[in-house]
Amino acid sequence: MREFGLSAAGLGLLSGIYFFSFALFQLPLGVLLDRYGPRRVNATLLMVAASGGLWFALAGSTTGLTLARALIGLGVSGCLMSSFSAFALWYPAERLATMNGIAFASGMLGAIMVTVPLEFVLRVLHWREVFYVIVGLTVTVSLVLFAVVPEKTSARRASPLPAQLREFASLARDPAFWRMALCICSSQMAAVSLGTLWVATWLRDVAGYTQAEVAQALLLFNVVMLVAYLGFGRISDGMTRRGRSTLPLLAGGIAAASACLALLALGVRAGAIALWCGFFACATASVLSYALFSRRYSKEMAGRVNSALNVAVFVGMFSGQWAVGLVLNLWPQTAVGYAPEAYGWALGGLWLVQASGLAWLWSGRRLFDASGREGINHAV
Repeated sequence: MREFGLSAAGLGLLSGIYFFSFALFQLPLGVLLDRYGPRRVNATLLMVAASGGLWFALAGSTTGLTLARALIGLGVSGCLMSSFSAFALWYPAERLATMNGIAFASGMLGAIMVTVPLEFVLRVLHWREVFYVIVGLTVTVSLVLFAVVPEKTSARRASPLPAQLREFASLARDPAFWRMALCICSSQMAAVSLGTLWVATWLRDVAGYTQAEVAQALLLFNVVMLVAYLGFGRISDGMTRRGRSTLPLLAGGIAAASACLALLALGVRAGAIALWCGFFACATASVLSYALFSRRYSKEMAGRVNSALNVAVFVGMFSGQWAVGLVLNLWPQTAVGYAPEAYGWALGGLWLVQASGLAWLWSGRRLFDASGREGINHAV
């Protein structure tokens, strides 16, 4: 922000364009995953991400930064969905939620590294130099995927492209898909746009935290989310083994997150860190949507099903980050950052969207019963 003179909306757009390009590639990604397998697709895309990271480190303008950030988003767009597709191929249905939780928890380890550890590193290295290091790590991971990770050789040969597109159409005709997609879109619009950007400025502008204290709080939030991802996965798989629907667990988690966000939007400051922890932890329940839909459709459609859901997730993330920046820009900036009173309106707007998405999902809960799953699997 200092080097390029970015406004709140400009920062939100720069940060959010990553999610936009990520979302834009999800549907082609699903076809590629089901056709060529998660190992090769992810390894190739990570080289694209490394190229974007190098461009970002060398960028001399806001335009260059934005385009490079979009390229990074495209390059890492396959990481999570490749993991989910691989799990669907390698593991039984009653373990999918736990495995997906492990994937999210692994991602949180990366998020933890850019809190307190990054704050210390930035005392020694310039932000551009940090990006060079990340580029080197990304290339290393890509080479490991190419050279070490095994293929699922027993997986069924991919369907012809026209057949894959027809199966995509069957997903688009499923009303349960649209209810779930809107719910997790609205939930992640709040959780991820705040967790990856705006909660840090809230801590600075509203709570008065220093940069080091912000990093420590972010570390706490990410640790809480790591544990929550694993916890929701284990509970969900236990419910699946007992023949129970996991939809109430998913909806209950998002409802609890929404309650915490409502209190923060209303200006509650006593125990605010505990409320933020509760919000981020409970919002991780949205991860259960992937396992729920992986069981609803055949394994051969895992890549397309998960990536289609992910379109909704990342559209929400992009929209949320940019929208919060636009709201914060409506008030004059302070000497420290953004006007504290602006955050109540921004958080309130996110709460309204999140609660509406949850209400629409729950009103159609009968679409997720056992007979619905059997009918869809039979049709596919």
